[in-house]
Amino acid sequence: MYFKLPNKIIDELRRWLPILSLTTLIVFLVGLYFSILNSPPDYLQGDSMRIMYIHVPAAWLALGSYSFLALSCVCWFIFRNPNFNLFAKSIAPIGAIFTLIALVTGSIWGKPTWGTWWAWDARLTSMLILFFLYVAYIMTWQSIVNKELAAKISAALGVIGFINIPIIKFSVDWWNTLHQPATISKLSAPSIHISMLTPLLIMTFAYILFLATLFLIRLKIEIIEQKILRANK
Repeated sequence: MYFKLPNKIIDELRRWLPILSLTTLIVFLVGLYFSILNSPPDYLQGDSMRIMYIHVPAAWLALGSYSFLALSCVCWFIFRNPNFNLFAKSIAPIGAIFTLIALVTGSIWGKPTWGTWWAWDARLTSMLILFFLYVAYIMTWQSIVNKELAAKISAALGVIGFINIPIIKFSVDWWNTLHQPATISKLSAPSIHISMLTPLLIMTFAYILFLATLFLIRLKIEIIEQKILRANK
């Protein structure tokens, strides 16, 4: 089973990756300036709150990446187009990285806020499960030699694992947890001050650009690997 993306896509990736990488770096620097130097400390948590600008976007994109992975798996089941598995394979390690960043920064933030590095509450536990789901998806592709079988099992895992996404999202509403509720909601005004919301949104945009950059790099690698495998057949 080979992925069938045109050769011109690699040429487009070569052209856009440097531009996207530079843009990502610039937006990150702007976001860090506003986050560290141009935003006030929290009136309760002080400067320890600033880790929010790293933690929150990572958590958002960890969920978003898995949602994209699950959607790609659904599309594979419907259309049986191997390109959808290519997209899912490309996003999986990136989502795992963002989840790990969210877990680590959340623990660092939790120590001065809650007095502990870790608590087995619903939000933290479900995020840890998300990390294991990413690892399981990646390991499925790497450990199963028969790629047709790997495609079926990994796609099923990707779809079933999506059940965890709404659990993560609504865990702070469904259960009594240490984790604070959402500060930004579509149904209500943000509970975060504009002086903190602005750097948070800038950092989120930087994370999105970073995700796009990494995704294109992974996509390029996957395409090249498939071409090598095809040439060796």
